[in-house]
Amino acid sequence: MHFEILVEDLSGKKTIDLLIPKIIGNDSEHTFTVHSYKGIGRIPKKIGNSGDARKRILLSQLPKLLSGYGNAFNSYPVGYRAAVILVCDLDNKCLKSFRQELLGVLNACNPKPETQFCISVEEGEAWFLGDIPAIKAAYPKANNNILKNYINDSICGTWELLADAIFLGGSEALKTKGWQTTGSEKSAWAENITPYMNVENNSSISFCYFRDKIRELSDNPPNDETN
Repeated sequence: MHFEILVEDLSGKKTIDLLIPKIIGNDSEHTFTVHSYKGIGRIPKKIGNSGDARKRILLSQLPKLLSGYGNAFNSYPVGYRAAVILVCDLDNKCLKSFRQELLGVLNACNPKPETQFCISVEEGEAWFLGDIPAIKAAYPKANNNILKNYINDSICGTWELLADAIFLGGSEALKTKGWQTTGSEKSAWAENITPYMNVENNSSISFCYFRDKIRELSDNPPNDETN
């Protein structure tokens, strides 16, 4: 199986690049490519429309991306398996309705690519917070009181909570430095925490969903069902 993995930012790419070998093995026959975008954006109201491709906004480009993958996968030789994995944050959206929107984009494709939608609840930092020992290994001085009171996959301002636990001065101090510095700090979290993560023992339901879907596709032939 080859995976084309779409993520909304550079920190997400750094995380997934490190996680996939942990999930399917370093010596796996499977291959993957992670594509990062410059934000999540919104699904176009008219499926046939896409935003400016040069801006590289993930959901704005999704109809065009999935349609292109559908055509590309359909032309591959028999026996060559490929799938699209979309990884993005839920933020403050309704999970059920957001997933229905995504499925609407996929179902408009003809042919449809094998696709899985893996949504981080609330944000990608929830996957780090699902593995407190990994955070502590990367940041030994992390605030234990903040970490132990976190409720997995809760809507609570996830990245801010992680910043409060590990960044000097917390999220408010980080925000004053601007979004560029915040993005760089998030990338550093990905680089520092992910190597310590135990993919078999993570309390984030949304992470476990991602892990299990990757393994299902790796082990089983594709079918007509998508999630």
